[in-house]
Amino acid sequence: MKFSVFQISRKGGREKNEDRMGYCYTKSSGLFLLADGMGGHPEGEIAAQMSLQVISALYQQEAKPEIEDVKAFFSTAILAAHRQILRYAAEKNLTDTPRTTLVAAIVQGGVATWAHCGDSRLYFVRSGELLARTRDHSYLEQQQSAKPTIPLPANFNRNVLYTCLGSPARPIFDVTGPVPLQQGDRILLCSDGLWSSLDDADIVYHLGQKPVASSVPDLAERALIKAGSQSDNVTVIAMEWETPDTFESTRGSISTDSIDDGVFASTVQVGWLDSGVDDLDDDAIERSIAEINEAIRRTASRKS
Repeated sequence: MKFSVFQISRKGGREKNEDRMGYCYTKSSGLFLLADGMGGHPEGEIAAQMSLQVISALYQQEAKPEIEDVKAFFSTAILAAHRQILRYAAEKNLTDTPRTTLVAAIVQGGVATWAHCGDSRLYFVRSGELLARTRDHSYLEQQQSAKPTIPLPANFNRNVLYTCLGSPARPIFDVTGPVPLQQGDRILLCSDGLWSSLDDADIVYHLGQKPVASSVPDLAERALIKAGSQSDNVTVIAMEWETPDTFESTRGSISTDSIDDGVFASTVQVGWLDSGVDDLDDDAIERSIAEINEAIRRTASRKS
């Protein structure tokens, strides 16, 4: 399995960064995650981080080296993350629960399957064209899908969601796939800080023009500039499948061909909750990737 990946998270104009992202992989499976802690509720960053930690921990337990039933895994893992957030709120005696959106993708066996809850999005791009995009669990997209010819009121709030992780109600989530992958396919996960500033055409165009190591930070910077001082947190993680001939020299390139079945790697950071870091820049992510690749090289050396 070969892919290139790049991720970045910027605080923007907010007081703190409540977005979280990361990825995990084994010899023949990869999990990509992004969560956006919801403002207006306490400790959104806790809900986002907790979701990533719970789902990645369950993935580590079940990916041996692949997930046997991906759709069932998503159903179990998302509900487990939801329950953990509720448990945390009860233990802390919070009057309101922390809440978060979530989007996640699993790539294995040459196919991709993804799940989402809320308005964090996934874009699937092939040869510069949009093949699929998640549909937000918002009243705005629900209204547009039901009656696309009826104009919405000028004061309609696009941010109102009807489901998320951490709310008192059981979360609603959609699972899509499996979708067969071709060389060069790109899958991008993002928080609404990106897509609320850039339209779909812009995101697809720039994602398709350059390797993800260049297009992802460019997209984040474009969103921040366009939104100005009122920018939301902007978080993006994107994967390019089986990067062509330049693979070995491409930044963020990962090959799992030589690792053992039992190897598990992850950039989901437990310490983010206490680190005080608001911007997760490319240098920090590159250090994580380098550490993972070094561990893989050591494993491959011992095997040979």
